[in-house]
Amino acid sequence: MDTEQDTEDVSMRGVRRRAHPKRAILALLALLLLVNLAASLYQLPVNRVIERRFCREYYSAHDPSVIDDHGNIDEEVCKIDAVQRRLAWLMGIMDTLWIVGDFIMTIPLSFVTEKYGRRTGLWLNIVPRLFMLGWTVVIGYFEESLPLKALVAGPALSVLGGDCVFNSIVYSLAASLTDDNVVRATYFSWTNAVSYVVTFIGPGLAGATMTLNLLLPLWICICLLLLAIPLITLIEDPARMPSEAEDEQRRPLISSPTLKAQTSKASLFTPVTERIRTLHSIIRSHPRNFALLLVSFFLTSLASSDTKLLAQYISKRYHWLFAWAGYLLSTKAIVNFTLLTVVIPGILRSRSTSDPSQSRSLSDKDNVRYARICLAVSVLGALAIASSVTVWLLIPSLLLYSLGAALPVFTLGLLKSPSISPKDSDEPTSSTGAETHIFSIVMMVKTLGSLVGAPLMATLWVRGIATGALGVPYLVSAALYVTAIIVFAGMRVR
Repeated sequence: MDTEQDTEDVSMRGVRRRAHPKRAILALLALLLLVNLAASLYQLPVNRVIERRFCREYYSAHDPSVIDDHGNIDEEVCKIDAVQRRLAWLMGIMDTLWIVGDFIMTIPLSFVTEKYGRRTGLWLNIVPRLFMLGWTVVIGYFEESLPLKALVAGPALSVLGGDCVFNSIVYSLAASLTDDNVVRATYFSWTNAVSYVVTFIGPGLAGATMTLNLLLPLWICICLLLLAIPLITLIEDPARMPSEAEDEQRRPLISSPTLKAQTSKASLFTPVTERIRTLHSIIRSHPRNFALLLVSFFLTSLASSDTKLLAQYISKRYHWLFAWAGYLLSTKAIVNFTLLTVVIPGILRSRSTSDPSQSRSLSDKDNVRYARICLAVSVLGALAIASSVTVWLLIPSLLLYSLGAALPVFTLGLLKSPSISPKDSDEPTSSTGAETHIFSIVMMVKTLGSLVGAPLMATLWVRGIATGALGVPYLVSAALYVTAIIVFAGMRVR
């Protein structure tokens, strides 16, 4: 009787949790929009801030006549190899430091989230972003007083949470809003669409505003993040009872029966190796398909690290201003947005049936089929970018590459498949515990891919500049996508 009552209580909590899924998903999408837009606006101006300083140092030693009386220098003369190599190294170091702090602290921060709640974890996540933006503004204003290398201190606070923690919370919340595979995939499509709305708005807005004032995009970023702080209070579903919401807030970001048994003894200073052992046991308890899916997440995250090079790649290879590169990247994002808001949801709706059991089976098979198509398109797109000798060839290549952007919709959708994550009798699937630990592991694997990818792509880019083979990073990305196709081919769903 107690077991039946517990099951009924869990079921009722699940119903109440999803009483207003549209309101909950809208709050998540709004938060995602603000945070990702701030990140997108940051990329172009920080590239130009660094490039300008390196450029001025170079020409001060080699040709001071290029610098005017006010210390200004035209961006066109800064596309030389000596400046671009230093820019690539510093950007690579900063990206790597941001990812390292985020990755190392993901597990300890899960216990902060367990003790103080998800909203606290999200608020903490805003702090390092504000610090990095503010520090870049300080470096930009005090060019004569502060060395440019001090900019590497900006990513230092990622130990309070970066993209891994943020995305783990967002995607696990999105997954918990519904038990319907098609609706869940639609939510994932919307979250990815918001990301590409950002990539559509961000580079163009950054390009337009930085022509007025180089630091103006950074001030806009700070304002966006300040708006995100009160928005976090709306993330919780208002239909839930306060006590249940409070109980939900105390669930760990990475949850499992083993962790629950250790919670009373664990502290924030418990060795991270213990958490790693727990994660290892979670992975071992899942089918081989889950391990293969994690490998594919790692490979695709590693391959997609080339996207952070696009602004500098376009600027260097085709001698474009960063502002112009921003406009081109915004054009690319239009395809992503259309794909994820119109095409993919339309496909998902067309594949659903009135029979729930058939709908779920078809959804799993469709996820696998469409994921393979996205990987193949990504291979072709990366090869096309690498071989584009003119900007007019680059434009269709970027559009082709963007068609692979729907991949996360289908791979994340597979995480709820019984062939990937079978039901655990010891942990109710209606609670978010099972969902959050799966999504946390996935985000950690993706972050690990980015951690390896950031220095790898920076090294390949610097090497490409030195040898003249500027397309090398995208050739390597194509090879990684091919490897992901091979790994993905080993998956079998029921």
